[in-house]
Amino acid sequence: MASRGLLNLAQATEAALIIAAQAKDQAAFGELVKRRQGWARSLLRRMCQSHAEADDLAQEAFVKAWERLRDLETPAAFPGWFRRIAVTTFLMAKRRQKAVFEEIDDASPIASEDSTPEAAAGAKIDLEKALARLSDAERLCVTLNHGEGLSHAEIVEITGLPLGTVKSHVLRGTEKLRRLLEPAT
Repeated sequence: MASRGLLNLAQATEAALIIAAQAKDQAAFGELVKRRQGWARSLLRRMCQSHAEADDLAQEAFVKAWERLRDLETPAAFPGWFRRIAVTTFLMAKRRQKAVFEEIDDASPIASEDSTPEAAAGAKIDLEKALARLSDAERLCVTLNHGEGLSHAEIVEITGLPLGTVKSHVLRGTEKLRRLLEPAT
């Protein structure tokens, strides 16, 4: 497909951008990245707890997507297909760091005792701190289940973990988050 002007790319549907990118239209893929990068970085930040690492992993995931885009059978499957690439990129990075699924045993509460509006505004920070206290496996499964709305079966498919393990990580991770975020009494 011939390269399009910026105005046309901005108005193109995601499906049209994907089809053009599959034909190696770099500008179309650039627009696709522009539209999806915020979501990708947000997902990866929740999983790895580092903005810089999440940005690097998002870039790596988009490069992999560009290289494998012809494997995508239908444009409608792009969100799930790309999510799988992003999660796999995260898992491979953890394996490279030799820190795969390391358990963190310290589960002391971190939520603030302050009930002021300022404390409520800090709830997001508390959630990020609490997520950081989960093991990598728990954080991954909780993020995919609660943050991305994926079923246990979908998480199994993406991560390759056994179903019972996924269920256990979601349950344990959710319980740890509740304990970490509950107000001190």
